Amino acid sequence: MKYDRIPKELYIRNREKFKALMDKSALAVFNSNDIYPISADSTMPFQQHRDILHLSGVDQEESILVIFPEASNPAHREVLFLRETNEHIAVWEGEKLTKEAAFEVSGIKTVYWLNQFDSIFKQLMAEASSVYLNTNEHLRANTEVETREDRFIKRVKENYPVHPTRKSAPLMHRIRSVKEREELDLMQRACNITEAGFRRLLGFIQPGVWEYEIEAELAHEFLRNRSKGFAYTPIVASGKNACVLHYIENNQQCKDGDVILLDVGAEYANYSSDLTRCVPVNGRFTPRQKEVYNAVLHVKKEAEKLLVPGTIMSEYHKQVGLLMEEQLLKLKLIDKTDIANQRAEWPAYKKYFMHGTSHFLGLDTHDVGLWNEPIQAGMVFTCEPGIYIPEEGLGIRIEDDLVVQEQGAPFNLMGNIPIEAEEIEALMNA
Repeated sequence: MKYDRIPKELYIRNREKFKALMDKSALAVFNSNDIYPISADSTMPFQQHRDILHLSGVDQEESILVIFPEASNPAHREVLFLRETNEHIAVWEGEKLTKEAAFEVSGIKTVYWLNQFDSIFKQLMAEASSVYLNTNEHLRANTEVETREDRFIKRVKENYPVHPTRKSAPLMHRIRSVKEREELDLMQRACNITEAGFRRLLGFIQPGVWEYEIEAELAHEFLRNRSKGFAYTPIVASGKNACVLHYIENNQQCKDGDVILLDVGAEYANYSSDLTRCVPVNGRFTPRQKEVYNAVLHVKKEAEKLLVPGTIMSEYHKQVGLLMEEQLLKLKLIDKTDIANQRAEWPAYKKYFMHGTSHFLGLDTHDVGLWNEPIQAGMVFTCEPGIYIPEEGLGIRIEDDLVVQEQGAPFNLMGNIPIEAEEIEALMNA
């Protein structure tokens, strides 16, 4: 790992929050991710499953966490199972966690090697009244690939058919959605790294550069600041490409007179940042480009004010839609007839602003959370309105990362990143 060690007290508190929501006499199991193959002996870079990471801090493959608060043996109330390390593994793959190091990372005193799991788990299940299993219940989840967690769930249901099963996902969504102070500090660091990358670009972008060259500048800046790189696949979309919401080819040359939409963010310690800014290729917005830019910025500033405790996200998105409708009327992109004839399920504004305004942010870029409950202080959301005009070859989206506060407006983790059109122009022409 490139990042500094995170204090184990964070993971101790996270486990206590999870335990407080568990049923009586139940145990819970969390598995690490696999290292996914590509072909031959090639693999994807390892990415830890966010739930075991959130509860233990263990950031390596072939790891299992068991939480059993009412185990008769106090040593078995929290247990880590790790792949046994040795000199051969150290030479070929690098250092893995020892039992002592695992305690320093997680605060868990009982650590066994993975080859002991089946026998110890059998003992624990004999005591447990039910078992929490960890399924991926994110609303956007793509579950075509069978994970290590999926295989484990099959084994449990085959080997322990009379044990009632519980879902850990709703509990994890609840505790992960409200961030601890240490998590906010890590997210701030990710945002600061993103800021460094964006400021670097303002002196680099000019007519004739290629989108992939811009991506490379960001990658350089992110890596030199101890990030693993992008928190998600970067979007570097110039001109009409900005009207493709998930444009990731990044293979076109940037032309004089166009605007580049940059939806990019660094990760740090597995925590995501998520930034969108739009900059003119030649350093100056045209009057029309600036008019659209400022309309989006106005919606963003007004939408932020709604991210306060008690807000229901479905109502929030309706309110943002009305803000956008007002701006699209001023831009003459829609008229009152369009509004009069609109369908409730597809308002007129959606012709030019077709996506949501905010999503949870944390260990995942589209983080888990409770969409049907009022938002709370400590939650982190993006705010990212946009206007996309294919007939003008112009797409504008502006996005920051916001922490909901107990009172008042949210705290902007990206408050130091240039956002006003005039400031961006001044820095590009400095």
